[in-house]
Amino acid sequence: MDYGKVKEFLNEEDKFCKFCGIQLTEVGDGYAEAVLQIDENKLNGRQVVQGGAIMTLADFAYAGAINGSGVTGVSLNCTTNFIRPGSGKMLKAVCRRISQGKKTAVYNTEVTNEDGKLVATMNITGFIIDDKPLGGE
Repeated sequence: MDYGKVKEFLNEEDKFCKFCGIQLTEVGDGYAEAVLQIDENKLNGRQVVQGGAIMTLADFAYAGAINGSGVTGVSLNCTTNFIRPGSGKMLKAVCRRISQGKKTAVYNTEVTNEDGKLVATMNITGFIIDDKPLGGE
């Protein structure tokens, strides 16, 4: 599996994440990291990162992780818990596989701020739609 190709493909072809300034920085087998550079366009009325931006970051890390496992999957259900406001210059999402079968998978993503403090968690139940990753072999 060429994890670099998966990362490159998703970073280029996910137009919404590209527009939002979210990038995958690492992809592995059932694992991925993504970052969001914070600017004023990512803030809500309280001047903290908008919850939808945090959720998109977490979901994009999931996309990298499940494709890194060698399949193409989509989210069926996501449960997000916001722990503290997103602030600073950057947020980082780390997604790890919990379990994966032939048609469903469970992943967990943790989003932290630049100080390493937990901002949010997202538990994702995914559906596997293809036995090949996007942009992979």
